[in-house]
Amino acid sequence: MPASNALLAPCPGKTHMKAISLLLVCLAVLAGCASSKSGDVYTRDQARREQTIRMGVVESVREVLMEGTKSGVGTIAGGAIGGIAGSTLGGGKGSAVTAVIGAVVGGLAGAAVEEGVTRKQALEITVKLDSGQMLAIVQEADPAEFRTGDRVRILSNYGESRVTR
Repeated sequence: MPASNALLAPCPGKTHMKAISLLLVCLAVLAGCASSKSGDVYTRDQARREQTIRMGVVESVREVLMEGTKSGVGTIAGGAIGGIAGSTLGGGKGSAVTAVIGAVVGGLAGAAVEEGVTRKQALEITVKLDSGQMLAIVQEADPAEFRTGDRVRILSNYGESRVTR
């Protein structure tokens, strides 16, 4: 290859870095779009709807991990970026093979990154209702927000419940 053409040839290392950077940006945007499961956040659909209120006392609070989303966006983005990055390797039919391998590996990596980026800390709050019934609700919350012995409200609507003060 003449020296002038060598300067114009793409650098595989830079292509991979661009692909990885693009994947991370896409997944960061996805994480920002993830909905909240906090007791203080309502969706538009939940506004102006009647809710059943039950009162009780917190029996225990346990920190738990809420799994991340698995929307497929990470898989698609990772697959596309991996396919593009893989196609830069090899030549001829080898380029097609590495593109497919790159797409599969990128899709798996993208799915794992999406789930990890959108994973959240949450609380499992066990409440003894005034009726004597025990129930546990998992929601996003600050670990210091609820303590054993706190008097709380359980707001329920269409199978969804939240713990509030």
